[in-house]
Amino acid sequence: MGVGDGMLDEDLCFTPATTLRELIRAKQLSPTELVDSVIARAEALNPRLNAICTPTFDAARDAAKRSEGRIAGGEHLRPLEGIPVTIKDLVMTKGIRSMAGSYIFEHRVPESDAPIVERVREAGAVVIGKTTTPELGWKGCGDSPLTGISHNPWKHGYNAGGSSTGAAICAAAGIGPLHQGSDGAGSIRMPASFCGIYASSRPSDGSRMRRRRTTTVSRISAR
Repeated sequence: MGVGDGMLDEDLCFTPATTLRELIRAKQLSPTELVDSVIARAEALNPRLNAICTPTFDAARDAAKRSEGRIAGGEHLRPLEGIPVTIKDLVMTKGIRSMAGSYIFEHRVPESDAPIVERVREAGAVVIGKTTTPELGWKGCGDSPLTGISHNPWKHGYNAGGSSTGAAICAAAGIGPLHQGSDGAGSIRMPASFCGIYASSRPSDGSRMRRRRTTTVSRISAR
């Protein structure tokens, strides 16, 4: 499989998930090509932006290869087959550090996924890493004592908002098409506004599955 229509790697990184899904379905783009492009952009930009606090690039490449195997084998394509996604560091991820931007949880590695993570994995999405958040998600600025300052992609040193800080930065900077965020009092809406991107409206309480009352789950999209 090869990238259709002469797409450049940077174009891929800003392409909506719906378009990427159709390219993968048409075998004009492979999950490994897509994931490799997004990882290359993350590696180039993240040292300056500090949007991803725990990369999972090796695991992401393995997951992309599994998706590619499903496609080659003629299996049913799941809704997000091979599409890269990031998960906010407030959210529990099995086998991946979930620090919540706090030294209290610096070494916490959950034994199970939060429901939103279960759902995106079941849908075939490829998790490329955890995104930064202020400590415990309790302010609208993009810094934490553990992970440091995360920078607005439009102007270094400026506030990117919070608490879905890294998610908004990744969306604006083209580090993949889908980024999970959470919002209790503007934690998606503020960083989306600060970083100049569209964000879906906050879901109503009770409209999505949660194991316990912790955080509202929504999504930030690059386009």
